[in-house]
Amino acid sequence: MAKFMFVLASLIGLFCFITNTYAFSPSGWTNAHATFYGGGDASGTMGGACGYGNLYSTGYGTRTAALSTALFNDGASCGECYKIICDYKTDPRWCIKGRSITITATNFCPPNFALPNNNGGWCNPPLKHFDMAQPAWEKIGIYRGGIIPVLFQRVPCKKHGGVRFTVNGRDYFELVLISNVAGAGSIQSVSIKGTKTGWMAMSRNWGSNWQSNAYLNGQSLSFRVTTTDGETRVFQDIVPANWAFGQTFSSPVQF
Repeated sequence: MAKFMFVLASLIGLFCFITNTYAFSPSGWTNAHATFYGGGDASGTMGGACGYGNLYSTGYGTRTAALSTALFNDGASCGECYKIICDYKTDPRWCIKGRSITITATNFCPPNFALPNNNGGWCNPPLKHFDMAQPAWEKIGIYRGGIIPVLFQRVPCKKHGGVRFTVNGRDYFELVLISNVAGAGSIQSVSIKGTKTGWMAMSRNWGSNWQSNAYLNGQSLSFRVTTTDGETRVFQDIVPANWAFGQTFSSPVQF
């Protein structure tokens, strides 16, 4: 009987993990436009307003995009994933029919108010626009077209490995980059805890960088992260007590 109860508990735990992992559901389809940047190898897309740095080494690769103001949400959309298809019915000349690409939001496409919305000011409010890494854009559009009409939907992110935490900053100012987030992809709130403290709320500094103003040197660090679909994970003692600024720590835990 004890063995049966153990197996049953394990199955229930596995079921809960699976339902949590796939809790985020795709949105409906929305019209937008897409251009490209960064060159044929996407080297010009490195860095960006979300703070992910080298997109090759952090796992985002070339399937990325900069979002217009209407989509970027002051950085709160960083890490979100979008499935994009070219609207072939609207533009059969420059669309590749039947192809789609899923990208991660890693950058901001700023407005250009010196140009009209329909002629160069593609990222001006209130336009929904994706300035995609060129290799990703060329999966759905023909290079000479330059700009194409698209349909997009927000979809669950699928990532290799667990969530990563990069601790930057200085004493009394921990600036933590949280990356490689699956599920909803974007983060709603973060709390941090040292071995000598309770849980303390962090605030978004910029992009996917969250800050704490506590003195946490010499303490192992734990994080409690809630994504924008309400899912929460606790990353217990993911950062060891001998951590130093500039280090990255990978977790086995994922959304």
